Amino acid sequence: MTIRPIIAPSLLAADFSRLGDEVRAIEQAGADWLHMDVMDGHFVPNISFGLPIVKALRPHTILPMDVHLMIAPVDPFIDAFAEAGADHISIHPESGPHLHRSLQRIRALGKKAGVVLNPATPVEAILWVLDLVDIIMVMTVNPGFGGQAFIDGQLLKVSHLRRAIDASGRDIRLQIDGGVTPVTAPGLLAAGADTLVAGTAVFGAADYGRAIRAIRGTA
Repeated sequence: MTIRPIIAPSLLAADFSRLGDEVRAIEQAGADWLHMDVMDGHFVPNISFGLPIVKALRPHTILPMDVHLMIAPVDPFIDAFAEAGADHISIHPESGPHLHRSLQRIRALGKKAGVVLNPATPVEAILWVLDLVDIIMVMTVNPGFGGQAFIDGQLLKVSHLRRAIDASGRDIRLQIDGGVTPVTAPGLLAAGADTLVAGTAVFGAADYGRAIRAIRGTA
């Protein structure tokens, strides 16, 4: 049975002068989640946006807010992003001293918990916390900037994670972020991904709906 992939356009690629309109447009175009990359200029070499944007956009969409925290230390901000309206909070193993405790906190707040693997972060970094994970995100570019080229070598990691998730018997989304386009999406889905984050491939297109359908493979 073919699983319909979730498409999560990344706000980082939107027109920041009209964010409310952009969010409403992708919702109408068929997006499933709204992906929000929060960068601190320390954990990654870029600064994006933070709590005020998450809070301001919450009333403008019914899409789940899929918040990716690229900040360190991350623990002091988990509660605040949950309160601001995040539905999912994904963090990196490297962004705090106790990944297990951080995931426990996210779930205690009633949010879905995600773990993000950078290109050099091994699968083994998360195998002992699968019982606390709702989303595993594989970075197929180095985190920090949009528009980077897809790292083909990460496909093997996606395949390994698919097997680990299936063996666990748990309902865990396998998400990909970085260089997702209609060209790279089929290989990612074949490797076992079921959730795709796309920035410029959606917000850089003239027709958001057509772009989302092309990535999903239903154009």
